[in-house]
This record gives sequence, structure tokens and C-alpha cells, in this order.
Amino acid sequence: MLHALRLIVWTLVWFVGLSLALVVLYRFVPVPVTATMLLDGNGITKDWEPLSNIDRNMVRAVIAGEDGKFCEHDGFDREAIEKAMERNQQGGRIRGGSTISQQTAKNVFLWQGGGYFRKGLEAWFTLLIETVWGKRRIMEVYLNVAETGIGTYGVEAGAQRYFDHSAARLSPSEAARMAAALPLPKERSVVSPSGFTRRYGGTIQARIGVVRRDVLDACVYD
Repeated sequence: MLHALRLIVWTLVWFVGLSLALVVLYRFVPVPVTATMLLDGNGITKDWEPLSNIDRNMVRAVIAGEDGKFCEHDGFDREAIEKAMERNQQGGRIRGGSTISQQTAKNVFLWQGGGYFRKGLEAWFTLLIETVWGKRRIMEVYLNVAETGIGTYGVEAGAQRYFDHSAARLSPSEAARMAAALPLPKERSVVSPSGFTRRYGGTIQARIGVVRRDVLDACVYD
């Protein structure tokens, strides 16, 4: 019993130490690869770019489409989580009400898929990156590791793939279409969207103006 307890304690110590070390490291250096990339049978196309080389329209688009309270919350949108829990009680696929911070934690340190164990780890890493990285770095990493197409990661690689130019100059329409496809990049078309993706892209494009007007991206550029 004592041996098992010691093993648990040392496992926790090593986990906390390793996770802290990785979070501090990635505060300063680009994330080289993620589990999602390694498990992608379509290969990996990516091109890390600092946030200063990514058009502000893209930042505004992901805030508009993914996390309107990005600059207000501490990593968790409790209202969205409560709504997700209510839906989960009805059965079916587990939904998490994830913020950009939570998605970044998952994309960088964990694996895709649901489950409460992974969500618990996601919460731990979310707390760490909110504390160590801050909002600007979280957004920078998110825009560089998010899957933007089949075998394509980051908005720079996505912009080159879909529009034949860099992410440094994305129109509101281009940024909105990329943001609309982000939840299901393998299934939603960016170049010629139709149906829901086209409508959602139009909604995001309109919301970009709201983000700009209300400076909802202020924490990224302070």
C-alpha cells in the first residue's frame, strides 16, 4: 500500500514538473509538432509565423467564430460550460463548451477526442498557459497549430493553400471562411463553401466588424 502511494506521488510530481517545463519552453519557442499532427495520415504541412505576421482579421475571425469572450475569461467560459453540461445530461456525444485557450491546450499537449479524463488534463494545461503564456501567446500558438485543412496546420499554411498568399494579408471574407471551417477542417470547404459553412462564414464576417468596433481583441494587442 505504501509503495503504491509513493508511486502515485512520484508520478504526480513528474507530471507536474514535466508539464510546467513544457509550458515554459513553449512560451518562448515554436511548438515543433503535436500529437494530432503525428497521427495525421495525410502528412503535415505547416509554417510557423509570429502573430505580427498574421492579419488582425484572422484574430478577429476566430474570436468571432470560436470564443467571443476570449479577452474576458480566465481560460474557461463558465456559461458555455454549463450549457454543455446540460446538453451532456441528455446523452450523446460529450460537448465541452471549449474556449480558444482550452482548444490550444488540447491541440498542443493532448490528443483529439472526448472523455472526462482528457478534459481534466485539458483544464490543467489551460490554467498553466493562461498563467504562463498570457492571451497574446495563446492566440499566437492557436493560430499556428490549429488544423486548417487536410494535412494542413496553422493559418499561414492554410492561407497559402486556399488563397495563394500569406496570412499577413487576409481579407475579412478570407479570414471568416477559414474560421468557419476550423471546427471540421477536413469536411468544410474554404475555397467554395456551401450550405451551413457559407452561411456561418457570412455570420463570422459580420461579427468581425463587431469585434473591431468593441475592441474584443484588445488583450491580444495590448
